[in-house]
Amino acid sequence: MAVNIPALVSVIVFYIFILVVGIIAGRKSARSSSSHEIYLANRNIGMFVSFFTLTATMVGGGYINGTAEMMAMGGLAMTTAPFGFTLSLFISGLLYAPKMRRSNYVTMFDPFQIKYGRRVGGLLFFPQLCGDLFWTAAILSALGTTVGIILDISDTVAIIVSACVAVFYTFLGGLLSVAYTDVLQLVCITVGLFLAFPFAMHHPSVDMSRVSSTWLGEIDVSNLGSYIDVCVMVVFGGIPWQTYYQRVLACKNAEGARLSSIMAAAFCMVLAIPPAMIGLIGAAADWNQTSYDGPIPLPESKYNVILPMVLNYLCPLPVAVIGIGAVAAAVMSSADSCVLSTGTVFAKNIYTDIFRRKASDREQIWVLRITILIVGVVGTALAITAKSIYGLFVLCADLMYVILFPQLTCVLWFAPSNTYGCLVGYLVSLVFRILSGEVFLGIPVILKFPMYDETLGQRFPFRTTTMLISFATITGVSLLTNCLFNRGIVPLKYDIFKCIEKETERRRQLQRGESILAKGCDDIVSIPHINAAVEKRAPLVYLSDDL
Repeated sequence: MAVNIPALVSVIVFYIFILVVGIIAGRKSARSSSSHEIYLANRNIGMFVSFFTLTATMVGGGYINGTAEMMAMGGLAMTTAPFGFTLSLFISGLLYAPKMRRSNYVTMFDPFQIKYGRRVGGLLFFPQLCGDLFWTAAILSALGTTVGIILDISDTVAIIVSACVAVFYTFLGGLLSVAYTDVLQLVCITVGLFLAFPFAMHHPSVDMSRVSSTWLGEIDVSNLGSYIDVCVMVVFGGIPWQTYYQRVLACKNAEGARLSSIMAAAFCMVLAIPPAMIGLIGAAADWNQTSYDGPIPLPESKYNVILPMVLNYLCPLPVAVIGIGAVAAAVMSSADSCVLSTGTVFAKNIYTDIFRRKASDREQIWVLRITILIVGVVGTALAITAKSIYGLFVLCADLMYVILFPQLTCVLWFAPSNTYGCLVGYLVSLVFRILSGEVFLGIPVILKFPMYDETLGQRFPFRTTTMLISFATITGVSLLTNCLFNRGIVPLKYDIFKCIEKETERRRQLQRGESILAKGCDDIVSIPHINAAVEKRAPLVYLSDDL
């Protein structure tokens, strides 16, 4: 196998450039002894940088390669990710981000730990961990196949080198490094992708009339339930992501978080156009007229590498190299976000809030850095063994949708929710999801929903059903337990999580805050989260020390 030396040199230069920018951008954070500097860049991210980093994070290697893969295989109707992620960003920016930012949380899991207790809230970290690992694996796998095909080097080498670069500057500079490299990476993504597909379209082997009747795709009516299930999952499963909230919580204010999210949603859809076109071009090409020497027509196993194949065989070498830069930029902009978000939650919500409440900022920073290294290694290992980029891309939204979406919505918008509802809802959704099976992970189907087919599997919208069951469980159990304790049907001594005590304390703090506000005093700032609660009359929760 002959390595493409000119292309390899170009990619090495690009990687070094990204690494240098990341190190320079994060040099202040690298010397800082403040954990908030690493976690949230001191909440000093402006709307412009926030827009860039949000867009670059969402438009990762899985987004680009997965969009091309599904457009080539099933047409527009089967390419759900771009539309789903756009709607997800829009809904998050409109409803969730401003509420979170006004409360001055540090991570997405703070409201859980504040309301339900530190240990119970910490349980919700594990679905997020799995989601981040799957997402990291998806985007690194996408880069490995792209670089491997065009440069004629091992996929494994490409994955490892890319992961090392992203992890290194994230390890040093935290969010500030990630945010400013995202600005550069988004420019590379935009230029590279929009430059590549016109060249490929004009290749002699490409006849777009071949896909004129198939590019819209077709929805299998017999599998409509499963199709709707995936569409809804991609939209709402994209809301409860720490990678997203780490950026909006770092914004200067709630309005900046809202506007940058809405702008990012629009641009995510724009950036889906080039990979979608590349997927169609791959389906419209007569590969016999190219230097490709593999099986023709393309087997289904080849569609997951359709984007690098189009870049390699249908574009001039300089354009292909620029295309690699676009994919590499997309991958690193998302990989660094995943490892940072997981590290932040573990260092802040697990290590500090549960095990080491008196941990110094310096100790938290080193726990964060060690976690970044571990997550980077595990994500890289998964990427090396991944078989389907799109499978990983969808799977990472699955756990977020089924478990975390109803939990996040209830903790923010359903005031009566309590620890009992959270725990039971968590267990019910987890059990239902495991029993429903997962082909990609080799989990057998035990719970067979209506319309189950031994060949096609679950055709009923079982994910959405499980999510709704989780919602009903959280709200139902919370209301029931509140009623039992408040009416004295069950003695308060059996309220092991002290939900009623915390609710009473919450009301007292809120009343005290309103009293202080009416007198014009400044003492209110000493009460965590009470500013937002008083100004917006939002529910305020209290975390007791024994939880």
